Amino acid sequence: MSSAADFVYEDIAYTLVRSPRRKRVGLVMARHGIEVRIPQRCAEVHGHRFLQDNIEWVRAQLSRARSRAAEVPKHRYQWGETFPWLGRRLVLQRAERAADAGIDHSEIRLYTRERMPEPARLQAALQKLYQREALALLTEKSERLAARLGLRPAAVRVRRTRSKWGHCTLRGELQYNWLVCLAPEPVVDYLVTHEVCHMRHHNHSRDFWQLVEQFCPDCKTLRRWLRENGHRLVL
Repeated sequence: MSSAADFVYEDIAYTLVRSPRRKRVGLVMARHGIEVRIPQRCAEVHGHRFLQDNIEWVRAQLSRARSRAAEVPKHRYQWGETFPWLGRRLVLQRAERAADAGIDHSEIRLYTRERMPEPARLQAALQKLYQREALALLTEKSERLAARLGLRPAAVRVRRTRSKWGHCTLRGELQYNWLVCLAPEPVVDYLVTHEVCHMRHHNHSRDFWQLVEQFCPDCKTLRRWLRENGHRLVL
């Protein structure tokens, strides 16, 4: 069981976290702030000293985090606003019937019972639509590529994850972060290729990357795009 305490050094606030599984002192830029993680029986002074010795690195990481946060788009969630889908900005329109809801090359059609819902309600409904459309798209792309390898996914699922864009289980189940469908379609195709190829190679060996490159020659460029721009994919 881990324990934590809060401290401040100069203008930097941080949390000292003890963990029985930790073998050495380390710094982590967590979602809620800076963590100095130390082994369970390590004296606190070593954690404080480690942060002080690496304070310039911490400042650089905080500056980078602020810059990335400023790049995250802000939405008002109202009719007529544009939202990204496969790298294109599409206008959000209200569908008159639930059966008419969907996303195509020109617009997003969203059905809500209320004609003028509150932004939070509109956001929730929009996210639900995106999840549905993303699941259909990613399933189709995954099954089509897997068939070329003589394989078939055990299942395709979407969810919103914090750290991974995709995952392939040993059983051949493919899981995707549906927010990837906000990215340009070549990026989506790279991610699908990456996960489907894991059905053949459950590792990141040379054989795995050769197979990925066979189906996605620009994989390195597209992988870099996702790493550098993934924080902008929000809805």
